[in-house]
Amino acid sequence: MEIINRIPRMRSVTQKIRRDGRKIGFVPTMGALHEGHLSLIRRARAMSDIVVVSIFVNPIQFGRGEDFDAYPRDLARDAELVSTRGVDYLFAPNIDEVYPEDFSTYVIVEDLGDKLCGLSRPGHFRGVSTIVLKLFNVVRPQFSFFGQKDAQQAAILKRMVRDLCVDTEVVICPIVREPDGLAMSSRNAYLNTEERKAALVLSLALQQAKKLYQDGEQDAGKIISAMRQTIENEPFARIDYVSIVDNESLESLDIIDEKKAVLIALAVFINRVRLIDNITLNTSTQDEDDEPSSFF
Repeated sequence: MEIINRIPRMRSVTQKIRRDGRKIGFVPTMGALHEGHLSLIRRARAMSDIVVVSIFVNPIQFGRGEDFDAYPRDLARDAELVSTRGVDYLFAPNIDEVYPEDFSTYVIVEDLGDKLCGLSRPGHFRGVSTIVLKLFNVVRPQFSFFGQKDAQQAAILKRMVRDLCVDTEVVICPIVREPDGLAMSSRNAYLNTEERKAALVLSLALQQAKKLYQDGEQDAGKIISAMRQTIENEPFARIDYVSIVDNESLESLDIIDEKKAVLIALAVFINRVRLIDNITLNTSTQDEDDEPSSFF
């Protein structure tokens, strides 16, 4: 595995790969890698000739008071981890390489970015779509792999790729969970033992929503109310949002139509740690080649 820090070198490598007729699978990350990231790499390895992973903690997607400075970083550990997973190139540029001093161009996907997480994290998805498009332009992958846990991000990036005619296929892979149901996240490392236990309330509320729907409840408001009550019973938890929306437009729904794909998404603070999770109804992000969730 080669570690690349400069954009010209990464671009030169991937240009040659494409000229040779080989397919590139790309997994963009911010490091602090866990089994969720590794599942994306396995999918990329299965679908591609060459696998590129990027590690870049993107400053422009963090708002004031968020955890940019504290975000876990261990490039040596992450590089060792992916080197044994069939990754061919690790792209790890520094901030000055990605954002020159006079950088002033941003990508905004209107409508999708100002809902759900966008309400409490203004500018976050502008930062996400900008860095991902830059990475796409450098790596030029035929396939790009993202996790369903970041469902709003997935919807935004799919729309960006469609609207701007980006030459890549966005592949969304299932959420990977701990055995007790907690969705894997780099931010789980911030939780102490009591907070880690309390964080299970997110998956518990989603299980409750799924069961209510399976038992015949289609009133989104009633399902949300039940979920909120469950979360509010956990002393460490503070709700950012609980929403039931269309899986593509992210528009809020009053009634769950069994013929339409639906996203049930939530963001909850466990003390100071903000966690997100979701499930989908009437659709699936996985096919026969995907690794199913062991919990839902």
